[in-house]
Amino acid sequence: MRIFIAFEGSCEPFDISQHHTVKTIKQMIKEFFHIQLSDDRRTRRYLELSYAGASLQDGWSLPDIGIAPCSTIRCLLKEEDKPVLHVFSPVTGETLSLMGTVFLLTASGSVLRSLVSRRSGLPVGAFRLSTPGGLELYDCTRLDEYGVEVGATLRLDTWDGWTELLRGALLGHKRTVQRYLSEEEPVMRFQQRVALYVAAFFGHLDLAGWLLRKGVRAEEPVGVHPHRMWCRDTDHPETGKCPVHAAVEAGQLHILKSFVGSSVLSLSCRDPAGLTPLRMALRAAAATACATWSPSCGPPSPSRAWRSPWASTSRSSAGPAGPRGGPAGGARARGRGPSRARVGDTVLVDGFTVPEMTSKPWSKAARAGAGARLRGRLLPALMAVRDPNRRCSQPPGSGYPECTGPAAPFAPRRARRDTNPRPRFICASPNSSLILSSSLDSFTKHSGRTTRENAIYCLALASAFTEKPWLHQLGMARTLAQRTVHKLL
Repeated sequence: MRIFIAFEGSCEPFDISQHHTVKTIKQMIKEFFHIQLSDDRRTRRYLELSYAGASLQDGWSLPDIGIAPCSTIRCLLKEEDKPVLHVFSPVTGETLSLMGTVFLLTASGSVLRSLVSRRSGLPVGAFRLSTPGGLELYDCTRLDEYGVEVGATLRLDTWDGWTELLRGALLGHKRTVQRYLSEEEPVMRFQQRVALYVAAFFGHLDLAGWLLRKGVRAEEPVGVHPHRMWCRDTDHPETGKCPVHAAVEAGQLHILKSFVGSSVLSLSCRDPAGLTPLRMALRAAAATACATWSPSCGPPSPSRAWRSPWASTSRSSAGPAGPRGGPAGGARARGRGPSRARVGDTVLVDGFTVPEMTSKPWSKAARAGAGARLRGRLLPALMAVRDPNRRCSQPPGSGYPECTGPAAPFAPRRARRDTNPRPRFICASPNSSLILSSSLDSFTKHSGRTTRENAIYCLALASAFTEKPWLHQLGMARTLAQRTVHKLL
């Protein structure tokens, strides 16, 4: 099979086999044109093959995507900077890439949480960061003190039982958020504020409107979890951010109109830096104009921003100045709102109590909570009933009934009758249904995707070939799906 490779103004023929993958073809191109590739910690220099407007993956073979002989494939030499850090989120199953310089490794955990919050759309009070070894990153410590190196992958964990709730908020699914709200009133109110913050960041009008009707205010700071109310003086400064501030940072104008229509006070609430939503929008516009019209002038640094006239005005209106020109502690404390801590509430102390932010699913968290409640109450009674011939005697005042005779055995279950019979699956042979079910299970086990997910995946890959007509893309998706099944078999 002969194909043509277009690279830097030349078009050269290559004879390949149908079983050669794209990675093998790249190696042939590298040896033919004597290209120097590099892959170190800072930069990556690599080859990319494109056909009909789409990039070819290394594991593909050309017949998989319907590339006919004598086709011309474009080859590009690309160079990109590698991310300094990666952050894996179990909520979405994705990995965020944090670009920057190596000086990011000397920053504190507070700065890193702020960056991750702006990238993920989650408030800082809804997650924690931990090293690959499982050590939690505290706000007051630097990354290099944990031995974090360039290219390391950190982990973003949320509160136990919150995974489904946050996933529904990120997607804007109101029903999912309603289903997984906590039964405890303080925790439920905090979850609603977090959901409104996420809805404001991503522009989910339906979810934001429902939360506003439930009484959640856009000008109210998100705050911290009720179990950490006693630590509010040492919390992250951005716990005082409100959902309206998230909408301004993300540029969600429809959400802002909804917030202002719900309460005019949304225009006057200040963020932890003492800026109103209007001042935040002006700062973002000034930074964008500076980067657009003057390439040599990057976004203003915090020190230069405080020296600008409009920032000085907002600083003077926010109250007495604090260190480095920022607002004083009183203005920041007002942004966080009053403390809601009460006597008798659960208190989590960093480094002493068992962490409750391990991204445990709702089902496991509910089962663990129910098991903790049942261990001291129902388990002894069940053990007493387990042996019908055992005579037990509880000490007086224990709260359990005394067993004076053999316990009654459990009543046998009645056979449940199906009142809604389903039609039987009629096939050519009696074992065809079993074979089909086992084949589908085997496909899911080895590929990691169901047949429906695999079809959607193949259609998404084929739609990247924008220079091909739609019917041709559909044929490429069908070919990809068939090749996937054949390779597994």
